[in-house]
Amino acid sequence: MKIMAVCGSGLGSSFMVEMNIKKVLKKWEREAEVEHADLASATPGAADLFVMAKDIAESASVPADKLVVLDNIIDINQLETRLAAWFATH
Repeated sequence: MKIMAVCGSGLGSSFMVEMNIKKVLKKWEREAEVEHADLASATPGAADLFVMAKDIAESASVPADKLVVLDNIIDINQLETRLAAWFATH
């Protein structure tokens, strides 16, 4: 499985989300390839799951069923909750 953390420029905030995704997956003892990228790189075939802030999610060109949208990108508890909900249905 490949997970892509996305932000507008593909630099700081997406890297932080990537690190938080890795923390959650390690806690769950789950393996996945996790990377970060800019919004233009978030194409449907680029990953199995895309994680991004709601302010850019509307501009994303990925299907809703491959998308986890965060209200607050620094809230690891929200990230964990939304990832758990996504994994429960996929």
